[in-house]
Amino acid sequence: MANDATAQGNPPGTPADYRPWPALWAMVIGFFMILVDSTIVSVATDSIMVGLKTDLNSVVWVTSAYLLAYVVPLLVAGRLGDMYGPKKLYLLGLVIFTAASAWCGFSGTAGMLIAARVVQGFGAALMTPQTMAVITRTFPAEKRGSAMALWGSVAGVAILVGPLAGGVLVDRLGWEWVFFVNVPVGVIAFALAVRLVPSLPTHRHRFDVIGIVLSAAGLFLLTFGLQEGQKYDWGTLWHLGGVPITVWTLIGAGLVLLAVFVWWQSRVPEPLMSLSLFKDRNFSLANLAIATMGFAVTGMSIPMMLFAQKSMGLTPTRSALLLIPLAVISGGLAPLSGKLIDQMHPRYLAGFGFATNSIALFWLGAVASPTTSVVGILLPIALMGVGNAFIWGPLATTANRNLPLHLAGAGSGVYNMTRQVGAVLGSAAVGVLMQNRIQAEFEPVFPPGRVPSQEAMSGAIGPLPDFLAAPFAEAMGSSIYLPAAALIFGFVAVLCFALPVHLRKEQEPAAV
Repeated sequence: MANDATAQGNPPGTPADYRPWPALWAMVIGFFMILVDSTIVSVATDSIMVGLKTDLNSVVWVTSAYLLAYVVPLLVAGRLGDMYGPKKLYLLGLVIFTAASAWCGFSGTAGMLIAARVVQGFGAALMTPQTMAVITRTFPAEKRGSAMALWGSVAGVAILVGPLAGGVLVDRLGWEWVFFVNVPVGVIAFALAVRLVPSLPTHRHRFDVIGIVLSAAGLFLLTFGLQEGQKYDWGTLWHLGGVPITVWTLIGAGLVLLAVFVWWQSRVPEPLMSLSLFKDRNFSLANLAIATMGFAVTGMSIPMMLFAQKSMGLTPTRSALLLIPLAVISGGLAPLSGKLIDQMHPRYLAGFGFATNSIALFWLGAVASPTTSVVGILLPIALMGVGNAFIWGPLATTANRNLPLHLAGAGSGVYNMTRQVGAVLGSAAVGVLMQNRIQAEFEPVFPPGRVPSQEAMSGAIGPLPDFLAAPFAEAMGSSIYLPAAALIFGFVAVLCFALPVHLRKEQEPAAV
């Protein structure tokens, strides 16, 4: 079978009639659903706060719990894909994700919803590395640009579809349906993957249990400390045997554990995260850049949606419609980006994308005001669409182009983990900043000691009173500056990309 496939130009180990594009499209449906769920809650934030009678911090945890449970198992999921085959891991993750989506919709308390989101995130973690691994293992290096462009354009379109679908569902059926909608989509994705995705050759690996524990504990402590800091005034969380455990204790412990994790990976015979991957300069830089992108996408979504609904007075659906220019422009330019990936130095494409996206977010934060017209908001969002088209595909292609096939799953796991680490930190950091800025902007409006709690402000869906709309808009606009600044680091990283090997070979005759 493998020999027949190879003779017909198909990858070794695949059926003779294997077609890579239908298989990729089948897996992209599940990947799309995962990304939608990373942003769909943002537009339902107001409704969830009211429906579950909870506060902003708890609703931010609905997103952060999903992202945290998503990021922690990614390295293991990539390794499992290498060991048992990406198809099996993808299908298992899809079943878990779909079942957990139904659980989310039936949740009656914030605690139950957060628990369901944890299980949902675990299912997503099993699925995600398999999509990139299949691309790396089934498309030749010179054709991966087009495949990664599709993968990247899906990420860009999901940024729109998440809030847009969430807005329509919240307005018409209630917040529960932002989760129920995953069930039929998951069933369709499962049927297509069973039929179209091939069973690829597997590789034997050992499990790094210590590495799993260190990375999971480090990420949890760091994220929990960041997100709960504002709630506890950056002081003591609780006492353990009479010893105060502070927010900074958790953050510091998380950083130490992550540092120990990196050290351990350099010592263990078969590490969970092979540090040899980072010997490739472009892989290392692409991971840094995608972390800033994950930070920015997640970090801007909640303040933007709250600004649109609470200050501009838009419904959830109309708030989500603001993102249409982003998706249309990003999707329209994705084919052009895909063609250029295999012909141009990646620093030019990705550098343009990061610079454009950062400028757009600074612009959006600056115009956040109750008196700003819808057109005034749409212009920076359209510019974000231009930037997005030149980020996702070029970054993914550059990160994975030089990886050996037996490390495709591990490399994909590291890359997606890095993106999700950025998203987790973005959700936590912007959540803290929002709470801080709301407090600061509202203090001049109320007498000392009379600033309303966030629970009080979340008592009804819809816009705030006129005298609060302006300071709330200022708080949300200031919060958007943080993800805008994060993209500057991504811009610097991609400017340091090396010229890909295949482009060097093409330029050698001209140099002579």
